[in-house]
Amino acid sequence: QVQLVESGGGLVQAGGSLRLSCAASRSLFTINAMGWYRQAPGKQRELVATMTGGDSTNYADSVNGRFTISGDNRKNTVYLQMNSLKPEDTAVYYCNARTTAFPGYHDYWGQGTQVTISS
Repeated sequence: QVQLVESGGGLVQAGGSLRLSCAASRSLFTINAMGWYRQAPGKQRELVATMTGGDSTNYADSVNGRFTISGDNRKNTVYLQMNSLKPEDTAVYYCNARTTAFPGYHDYWGQGTQVTISS
């Protein structure tokens, strides 16, 4: 089991920055991959950024170069630094943890945090 608690959402103007945090209930070393996803009203949940092995990262094209995912193993916390925010970044952002569950995997989700970008 992995419990995830997100924080850091809010309302900012376009061009601003926010940092989201996701605190996991166990060591990041025991989790195969951590990631951030988002879901805007009327749209499907989409991948924003993932981190595996502690240093391998992957970003959606729409956020590449603006967002950075990172982790602090001492705090069991993953961050999403979001810069140059745009109105289209408005969504509920969810933290994800993926662990191995033979023969596949298991996904855990946080409760979500609202990010609203005003134009």
